[in-house]
Amino acid sequence: MDITFEIWTKITSTILFRYFSFASVSFFLFYVILKKPLWYRKIQKKIPKLTDYKRDVFWSLITITIFATVIIFTFVKFNHLTNTYKNIEEYGYPYLFLSFFWMLIVHDTWFYWWHRIMHHPTLFKYVHLVHHKSTNPSPWTAYAFHPFEAIIEVGIHPFLAFTIPLYAPALGMFFLFQILYNVYGHLGFEIYPKGFHKHWFGKWINTSVAHNLHHKKFDGNYGLYLLFWDRIMGTLRKDYDEAFESTTEVN
Repeated sequence: MDITFEIWTKITSTILFRYFSFASVSFFLFYVILKKPLWYRKIQKKIPKLTDYKRDVFWSLITITIFATVIIFTFVKFNHLTNTYKNIEEYGYPYLFLSFFWMLIVHDTWFYWWHRIMHHPTLFKYVHLVHHKSTNPSPWTAYAFHPFEAIIEVGIHPFLAFTIPLYAPALGMFFLFQILYNVYGHLGFEIYPKGFHKHWFGKWINTSVAHNLHHKKFDGNYGLYLLFWDRIMGTLRKDYDEAFESTTEVN
């Protein structure tokens, strides 16, 4: 068996395991175990249909194969050309922590601007509509992309790998964080505390409420981890504060 196919299978299985693990645990906790006590924190007071879950899983499986393929080309075929390193002493721990912050900023910027581009009327129905079919998203929506969008989303991997030096395991941990936050963003429930959106720190953090409004209304709130670009570019929805407050208010 070709070694590249073996690695591709391993990477695909890893991404698949993470997706199903995080989505399943989140779904079981919030849509089964904690559904009643946390219903007041359900952003849209309705549950997606079974057809919505099936559609999201179908497109997510396609996305996962695309992600694995691009990762193979980046970190196996052309790894010798990347700026990743495996010896942490090369740059030390301060650089390691700064690089994680840098990856977060770069990925959030990448996502924000590509997200806005995909909402252009010429591209939307061909690239981004699949993801927006989930107007009431669930954890299964996290990777529900059209193949064109999946290619754009995974493009951040080679972009990061070919720029500044990055500790290879840290890059892997960053993308573990990415799927976790992506699942949270599509959770359908808000887990941040009441008033978080007004806190000096929280006002810059993207929340499940913010992204849920984007799925429901189709415009505004384009960020991934942060609301930085939305705030400075004026794309933060005017109804965000009200929605966050009503979602986190105990009835």
